[in-house]
Amino acid sequence: MPGTIRHRHNFDAGEVAATLRKAMAGFGTDEKAIIHCLGNHTCVQRIEAAKAYKTAFGKDLVADIKSELTGDFEEVCVAMLTPPRILDARELHDAISGAGTDETTIIEVLCTKNNTEIEEIKAVYKQEYGRELEKDLCGDTSGYFRRLMVSLMAAGRETEDWECDKERARKDAKTFFEAGEARWGTEEAELNQILCLRSRYHLLEVFHQFKEMSGKTIEESIQNECSGSLQEGFLAIVQSIKDTPGFFAQRIHKCVEGLGTSDSHLIRIIVTRSEIDMEEIEHAYKAKYGKSLADEIESECGGDYKRMLLACIKLDD
Repeated sequence: MPGTIRHRHNFDAGEVAATLRKAMAGFGTDEKAIIHCLGNHTCVQRIEAAKAYKTAFGKDLVADIKSELTGDFEEVCVAMLTPPRILDARELHDAISGAGTDETTIIEVLCTKNNTEIEEIKAVYKQEYGRELEKDLCGDTSGYFRRLMVSLMAAGRETEDWECDKERARKDAKTFFEAGEARWGTEEAELNQILCLRSRYHLLEVFHQFKEMSGKTIEESIQNECSGSLQEGFLAIVQSIKDTPGFFAQRIHKCVEGLGTSDSHLIRIIVTRSEIDMEEIEHAYKAKYGKSLADEIESECGGDYKRMLLACIKLDD
C-alpha cells in the first residue's frame, strides 16, 4: 500500500540541514523552505537531516523549530521529526494523563498495531516516562475495556498463515454467533481472545463465516450487543482488519467534522500514515464522503499548517 511520502534516492542530509538552517537563521522564517524539506522526505531521512543539522551547526533542529514556529504548524513539524513509535507513546501518555481518559486515541493507536509495533511502543513508553504502559492503562481504564487493552498489550497475535483453517474459523464464528444470540455479556473473554490473538486472514474468514451463520455483519452484531468503549474497541479491530484505509479515512473525518478540528489527532494520523497507505486513505475518503481529503484540509485548516498537511498527502512526483 503506497504512501504519499516516499524515499528520495538523491537525498543529501547535509544539504537539507543547510536549507533548514538558512530558513530559520536571521530575521524572519522561510516557512516554505521548511515545508519543502520536511514534506518531501521520509521520517528516516528527516531524522538523518536533524543529526546533520546538529553536527554542522551545534544546534538541535527540533528545539529551533519550537523556537521559530508556533501553533499547529509547529506541532506538525515536530511530529514529522519524531519517530512514529515515540509519537504513538506520547499520544498514549497524553490520552492517559489528561483530564479524563481519551479512550478514542488509546483504541486508535493500539487496535491498529502489529505485535512488533506494540512491543516497540511499550519499550519507548518505558524509556520516555519510566513507567509501564500496561500498568498506566490498567490504572486508567476498567471492566471489559481494560481487559481488551491488556489483551492487545500482550502483543500475541498469531502470525499470518496463507492457508486459513476454515474449520477453526467456523468455530470462532460460532462463538461470536452464540454470544450475540444468547449469552453476550458473559463471553467477552472469548471474544477478546479471538479478536486479539487470531491473524488477519483468519479473522477475515471468521467474519465471512459469521455473516453466513447470522445474516448480518460482525459490526452489526457488535453494535447491537456492546456499548461504550468496549464497542468502539471491538469495532476498531474489526474495521482496521477488514479495511485499514477506510478505517483511517473515517478517523480523519471525525477529526474535521463538526465545530473545530481535532488537530493533534489529525496530525498524528496524517504524519504516521503518509509513508504507509495515504494514497488508499485518500481514495477511501473520496468514496465515503464525496469530497477529496485535500479539499477537506483546504476548508478546515489554514496557513502553513494547512500547506504542510497538503504536502504530506500529495504524492511528490
